[in-house]
Parts: sequence; structure tokens; C-alpha cells
Amino acid sequence: MSRLRIKAGRKAYEIIRDGGFHFDAVSAYFGAAVGPRWLVASGFDLTLLTGDLLGRSRPVHLIGSSAGAWRFAAWLQPQAADSYRRFMNAYISARFTRQDTPETILGKFADILGSYIEDDALSFALANKRYRLSVITARSRGLVASEKLLLQKSALAACFALNFVSRSQLYRFAERVVFYNGSKPPPFCFQPSFRGRYVRLNEINFKHAVMASGAIPLVVAGVKNIFGAPDGVYRDGGLIDYHLSHQFAGKEGDLVLFFHHEERIIPGWLDKKIKRRAPDEQTLDNVVMVFPSQSFVDRLPDGKIPDRDDFLTHIDNPGRRIENWNRAASLSAPLGEEFLDLVESGRIRDIVEKM
Repeated sequence: MSRLRIKAGRKAYEIIRDGGFHFDAVSAYFGAAVGPRWLVASGFDLTLLTGDLLGRSRPVHLIGSSAGAWRFAAWLQPQAADSYRRFMNAYISARFTRQDTPETILGKFADILGSYIEDDALSFALANKRYRLSVITARSRGLVASEKLLLQKSALAACFALNFVSRSQLYRFAERVVFYNGSKPPPFCFQPSFRGRYVRLNEINFKHAVMASGAIPLVVAGVKNIFGAPDGVYRDGGLIDYHLSHQFAGKEGDLVLFFHHEERIIPGWLDKKIKRRAPDEQTLDNVVMVFPSQSFVDRLPDGKIPDRDDFLTHIDNPGRRIENWNRAASLSAPLGEEFLDLVESGRIRDIVEKM
């Protein structure tokens, strides 16, 4: 039984059924804000990286918020696969205690970033010809910017209530800010539906932007006044763009690759409990979504994909969490090779499902 399932939007499905999947057709690879769930994508990422499968004929946009941005920051580094493995090891091995505060957790995040992003390599990363990184963040508005947890929680409660009525209400509480490298912003920033700003990455703001993209509200302190961007407190990009909420294809026949941890796609962090909230058809048109089958998930430690609850579950025994996460990453290692085999054999045409 296959460890993978593949679903495709309308245009992507037609492209795959007609001629198969070709890596040169991929113009964007998207990484969602999924917390530790990204670990099941690690084998997929490393297969793409070590095989030089993306960006061979043109630069590919690596677009991510939170964990997605953290993953893709490694792709731009010298010896990218080694950088990615250092990131994975530092992320899994990080230890948190009951005494941690949002400020101390932010400091530990900085240590993780420092383990795989070297300051003297940032000029190399920013000049990368194969990959174009886009880091999605949320610049807090009003009391969402407060580091006083009661005030921040109250603001987020109001945000949740108004977001339940309409996703457009989110912009009362946060502004999307996309940090990008390359000569111009990614194509999705020029779509009529795009709301927010875009700021070019540089050697000064690179780490701060990536760190801010994973600064989970109430859990991690925000990153203040990022160089080159409007003043303010920057938080997790998943607050606005949790899973997938934009059409990332540059052109009609382009494909958007998306390795996800589940079948459901949730636009924003506050949409998790709103079952009706989902991306529209146009957003998904060019998407090829790869995700683990239930039979694969059942084989993982505790029969589930690693998630943020594991930090609390194993707060007094972090060694158990670290062991489980290493095991999950190890079991996920072959998923990229399995996808590659489906592509090369042409069997992807037979198993791809419509979104």
C-alpha cells in the first residue's frame, strides 16, 4: 500500500493526466505553517534537494510561513542538504521547560536558526540563482502587538470572533508582510486579491524575518522593528496564511508543489475550527498536493504526526519526544524517493486524485 496520496487542482490534474508530472513545470514550492508536522516533509525535501530536481531550467519560488520558511531558509545555504539536516537536528533536539517564557523561547528559536544559517553565508544565500525565498510574516496591529499575555489573548479572541464572520476582518489585527529575495517580489504579490506589503531580504533582516515568521502568538515573543520593513511587532505568518491561501503559479501551465501533512487545507490559523473555511478553486487550480496516507501515519510513534502538543505532553520527559520525532523523521525519509518513483514510472497519472 502506498505511503503517499496525491491530489491536484483542476488545471494541475489535467496536466498530470495528459502528460505526467515534470519538475521543470514547477514554478513554486509552498511550505505551510504546520509546526513540528513539517518533520514528515523532511525526506521529501531532502530528495528534491540532493537530486537538484527543482530550479533546473528557471528559478523556483520557495514560499513559506513559519515552519515552511524555516525549512526553505536552509535551501539557499551553501551545502544546502547539510544545512537542512543541521536544522532538523537542532529543531528536534531543542528542549523547553515549564519555566520558559515567550522571551526565552524566542531566544531558543534564535539558537536553532544560528545552527544552520551562518552570517557569513548570507550573501551567498541572497544571490542564489536556483531558489527565490519568500517569507510570510504578520505585522501585529493594536493589542495583538502587546507582549502582555492577557491583552494579547483578549485581542486574539476578538480577532477569532470577527474572523468567524469574514476572513477579511483579520486585517484589522495583522498586516501581511512578505520578505523576498531576488530582483522582484513573487508573482502572487501582484495579484488583485493580495493585501499587504513586500520587503526585500538582505543580510541584516534575513534571520529576523525567518524567526518572526515562526513567532507563534501567545507562545513566542514577537520580533520587533525588522530592518527595512515598517516598524512594529512581527509574528507567525500562519496567523494570516496558515496552509494555503494564494494562487502561487506564475503562469497558466505552471505547477505549485505542496507537501502537506493532511488532506484538509486551512487558509488561516484562526480558521482551524471553521469547517466551511477552505481555499477557493482558483487558488488550488495549479496545486499538486502530496501528503502521507493514513496507513503511513498509523506506523508513526503513537500513531500520529508530530505536533506542538508533544512539547506539553512530554514537557517533563523531553527525551521521549526527541526519540519519537527522530523516529518519525526516519520513517518519513523514503517519502521523497517514493514520489520520485511515481513520477519516473508514470504511475502518478493513475493515482492522482482531484482536489
